[in-house]
Amino acid sequence: MHSDTHLLLHQLRSAELRLRATESGRTPAASHTGLRTRLGWALVDLGLRVLPRHPGHASVATGSA
Repeated sequence: MHSDTHLLLHQLRSAELRLRATESGRTPAASHTGLRTRLGWALVDLGLRVLPRHPGHASVATGSA
C-alpha cells in the first residue's frame, strides 16, 4: 500500500473513532494527556543526560571521515 494512501486511511479511521468517542461520552480527560506528555519529555531528557558526551562521538554521528 502506498504510504500516502495508508496515512489517509489512518486519518479517516482516527477521525471516525474520535467522533464515536465524543458521541458515547468517552473522551479522555485532558489531564491524562498532559501527564503522559510531561512524563514522555522527562524520559527524553533523562535519556539525553545519560548518553555519554565524548568529542570522538561527534565525528561518527556526522559521518565525516
